[in-house]
Amino acid sequence: MIDSGLRDRAGRHVTLRPVGDGNWRAVADIAPRDDQRGWVPALAARYLVLTMRSDVWTSLAVVADETVVGHVMWGVDDDGSRWIGGMVIDAAEQDRGVGRAAVRTLADWLSAQDGGSVVRLSYHPENVPAARLYTSLGFTPTGAMEDDELVAERTPPS
Repeated sequence: MIDSGLRDRAGRHVTLRPVGDGNWRAVADIAPRDDQRGWVPALAARYLVLTMRSDVWTSLAVVADETVVGHVMWGVDDDGSRWIGGMVIDAAEQDRGVGRAAVRTLADWLSAQDGGSVVRLSYHPENVPAARLYTSLGFTPTGAMEDDELVAERTPPS
């Protein structure tokens, strides 16, 4: 479990947990709002399959108190940089600070690995809510593109 002690706006404790026998169905059923389906799949199940078939990505359940409310995955690139990808917060759980707590928790944990690492993520340039969230958490666009998405990074504090 990855736990930074953060809470959402309702006061629920947000943690990131491995996906396994006890929660994989709840994670697979996570669905975004309809207006987000241009940027993320209709169900988080697609990300679970990707992580099962990849040596790069690891899926995590986003949990508020004891309820699965989302999915996020992380990986390590060839250059050693850590990546956040595949975040989906269930439509009914959005606008409550869950996504913010999840990204901050994972970014802090990833950047602490190996004595401080750059953390990267990508988002579609037209996904204004994602751009606002990531910028507010210290991610800066690099100008690079990855699969039609803008790459942003956060460097660890010196």
